[in-house]
Amino acid sequence: MNTESIPLEQCEADRQPTPLLVKLKDKILTKTMTPGSYYGEPGQGDSRLIAIVTTLCCILLWMAATELGWIKPLFLPSPLDVAARMRELVTDGFAGASLAEHMQASLGRVFGAFILAAVTAIPVGILIGCNVWFRGIFDPIIEFYRPLPPLAYLPLIIIWLGIDEASKVTLIYLAMFAPIALSARAGVNAAKSEQIQAAYSMGASKLQVLYHVIIKSALPEILTGLRIGIGFGWTTLVASEMVAAEAGIGFMVLNAAEFMVTDVVIAGIIIIGLIAYSFDMLMRHLEKKLVPWKGY
Repeated sequence: MNTESIPLEQCEADRQPTPLLVKLKDKILTKTMTPGSYYGEPGQGDSRLIAIVTTLCCILLWMAATELGWIKPLFLPSPLDVAARMRELVTDGFAGASLAEHMQASLGRVFGAFILAAVTAIPVGILIGCNVWFRGIFDPIIEFYRPLPPLAYLPLIIIWLGIDEASKVTLIYLAMFAPIALSARAGVNAAKSEQIQAAYSMGASKLQVLYHVIIKSALPEILTGLRIGIGFGWTTLVASEMVAAEAGIGFMVLNAAEFMVTDVVIAGIIIIGLIAYSFDMLMRHLEKKLVPWKGY
């Protein structure tokens, strides 16, 4: 036997991957390189069962963390304590107002600002996308204030409008306006020039092209912008109710945080999340009904 070849053979053997690594590599190649049997839209399928299981797992983990003493109740009450507190909020209220009054105040502020934002931001976004003059006037203003956090211009709004409902609704309105307007502007760009030229060649007027081609092409982006905008509105709600509010879910959460009533804080967060999620589900349903051609 050639003694000089032994080290080389050992080196070659060391370079050989283990059978486990070979199997893992083959599985990865099979999953990534083999053509799929179904050529549909990415992510298609019903995920409701997975979502339910995920939610239940989160609740069970939360319950385990509190019941086993991993986290003190002062910092994270158990789900049972939060559920009991919610029942007390329904019957007895909190901070001088019932839960219904808190919800009515917050819903009025958020959806009042949402309607104003939708009525004004959608036309502005479409005009920015269609007209160079509107783009030059409104685009710098929107792009300037859009990255600013609402708390940055809250003092200025209070100086201008006082501490009544007008300042609260205005703050939420400004938080919603920019994403809705920019989504409408992006939707205008979805209208292809071939479609516009074809409509003109068939004798369509500018208004007909605007409605039947541009606005309908922009509708998916507009609905997405409305969903994003209402999310910004809920995140701004707590900031708006910091100032001289007497009722509201955000006010309830802030008041409870001052006195370390953690179960009320979590109950308020859950209520806000459920309302926002329900509205998002409604918008998804409307999206399927109004823009069934989305994605094609």
